[in-house]
Amino acid sequence: MEEIVVYVHGKGGSAQEAEHYKALFPNCEVIGFDYHAQSPWEATEEFSGFFTAVRKRCGKLTLVANSIGAFLSLSSLNEKLVDTAYFISPVVDMEQLICNMMQWADVSEAELAEKLEIPTTFGETLSWKYLCYVREHPVSWKIPTRILYGEKDALTSMETIKAFAEKNNAELTVMPGGEHWFHTKDQMQFLDNWIKNRRPCNETENKDGFASPAYSSGNRAGSLPCLRQGSAVRIRPDRKASV
Repeated sequence: MEEIVVYVHGKGGSAQEAEHYKALFPNCEVIGFDYHAQSPWEATEEFSGFFTAVRKRCGKLTLVANSIGAFLSLSSLNEKLVDTAYFISPVVDMEQLICNMMQWADVSEAELAEKLEIPTTFGETLSWKYLCYVREHPVSWKIPTRILYGEKDALTSMETIKAFAEKNNAELTVMPGGEHWFHTKDQMQFLDNWIKNRRPCNETENKDGFASPAYSSGNRAGSLPCLRQGSAVRIRPDRKASV
């Protein structure tokens, strides 16, 4: 197979979600990764093994990762395994997210260090081991990456996602009014066209008249001649924001 696309779901998702992406990546084999890792140290072994096996079967491997699935990918994969990445509402700074959740739960760092794990009322368990791990293992990412971010994402701030995009020379597209979880009809149409208009024109043409929310930043991901600018906020590595 010339190109294989691997979809990595977020929390509460499943590998079956990969079915949605088959129409968006024609002429590619699309696989849903049914992983079990719940931490970056678990993902290091599981993700590496799975992607190494898939890599042997294709000339190009494209990653599509959602939310925490993107963070686990960031923590465990490298440019030898993945050629291009599409991140949807990615968690890119886990230390910041954990610290935010500690504030929401009114838990101090000293308290977490003493108790090691503290359940919260919003369904997450704060972990001292997790916090220490992400501090000791900063993300190093060299893969050409495109990011879709919802303006109203409650887990990752605009400042955080912009900083990640600039540091890693990633292309960032922001959906005005979008949420962390892309699930409504409008949100899914936006997501679909974000991917469609980043594929080469001879693979997928946007024939529905929808003005593309995408842009080409001229970074390592390359120029894509079928892009058309629309109403999304477009943030480039060397600029602030434009509409």
